Amino acid sequence: MFSFNQAAFQFIYAAGHRNAFWNVLGIFFAEYLPYLLVLAFLVLVYYQNGWRRKVYLFSEGALAIILARGLVTEAIHFFYHHPRPFVFYGFTPLISESGWSFPSGHAAWFFALAFVVWYANRKWGWWFFALATIMGVARIYVGVHWPLDIAGGAAIGLLCAWFVHWLLMESRKGLEKAS
Repeated sequence: MFSFNQAAFQFIYAAGHRNAFWNVLGIFFAEYLPYLLVLAFLVLVYYQNGWRRKVYLFSEGALAIILARGLVTEAIHFFYHHPRPFVFYGFTPLISESGWSFPSGHAAWFFALAFVVWYANRKWGWWFFALATIMGVARIYVGVHWPLDIAGGAAIGLLCAWFVHWLLMESRKGLEKAS
């Protein structure tokens, strides 16, 4: 049976693999854009007013990422084994990747980070969401994830970031009083 997940994957994967430019762009967005997003987050942390705000933003981001990528996605990978598209279809992806595909650890990581950034700075947050989405589509394009892997990882990242933000509500009130 041909599923929506397979149809969406084939649509994105087949979009340009005849053109070296699109392949290089896909590889860049899938493999190197995450480093630039981490760097941009550290720049945002650096430009916060006062050391307390810097430590708070960095800590909120780190906790959201650890929860989303380090705990929740790994727990799901331990119990749910879904093969990656290149294993399912038997082709060589444009980048190397291993392990189970659902949910995407990259999507969980960077959507959690985007939500933390959005809480701190709406303008930067929208950019982070857009770039995390581009990265997710690129990971489908290079052949290492299904569309639902990205959607599942994004949902986990958003929920974990929201939970950490909610959990730190009291400390945030103390931070605002100290300013």
